[in-house]
Amino acid sequence: MLDQTKPDPIRSEMLEKAATAGIRHGFFTRTGGVSEGIYRGLNTGVGSNDDAEKVAENRRRVAAWMGVPSENLLSVYQIHSPDVIVVRDAFAPPRPKADAMVTDRPGLAIGASAADCGPVLFADPDHRVIGAAHAGWKGALTGVLENTVTAMEGLGARRDRIIAVLGPSISQANYEVGPEFVERFAAADAGNDRYFVPSGKPGHALFDLNLYTVNRLAKAGVQASQLGRCTYAEEDLFYSYRRATHRKEADYGRLISAIALEDS
Repeated sequence: MLDQTKPDPIRSEMLEKAATAGIRHGFFTRTGGVSEGIYRGLNTGVGSNDDAEKVAENRRRVAAWMGVPSENLLSVYQIHSPDVIVVRDAFAPPRPKADAMVTDRPGLAIGASAADCGPVLFADPDHRVIGAAHAGWKGALTGVLENTVTAMEGLGARRDRIIAVLGPSISQANYEVGPEFVERFAAADAGNDRYFVPSGKPGHALFDLNLYTVNRLAKAGVQASQLGRCTYAEEDLFYSYRRATHRKEADYGRLISAIALEDS
């Protein structure tokens, strides 16, 4: 039974070390929300068909946990792109279209929404620059992770000081893909075949999005790690687009992972 009183996000040990530099983060789960039915729990997806007032209350609870006003919990209109924006102030609707944000301004909680794709939180504690990226297969393949690091450098971060943590996302055991998917990755880099193993369906494979993401981050020169939590398998804690699709459900909730600089 989910606690309906307050969120209890998962925290990364690596990013917790950044708390001494006034950096707060959380990979939020379904725990502590007011949504019901297929959205049961802390659905923060403004793009879902959930009751808008419930989504707003869920986001208010996340913002409170992050220590910011509701209007300062920021999430972009995600389009599975490599695009990153620099955020200096809260933005009003319509939300900008991108898949990552970076900032050096305290009091803004920047978030990545996901329901199988990989939410990645970034922090350079020494230079107090943070980032949040939504890295599905397309974003990861086309450079959203590297672009986030570069954008953080533009604000004064050093890539060798950046910590990057991949939050809950779909595991390889539950991520079956077709031959055209495998071919696309092979065309990009012949070495990508190591992220695929045969599935039980002829011509199909299981893709390790988590390892692919962490390896791209490490290659970019940052300190990379992952939580190793599967959104598909852990239904009580996470929403999953693929699980909802397999069940032929009409929609699905969205999780948010957020990071913020506290006033120094």
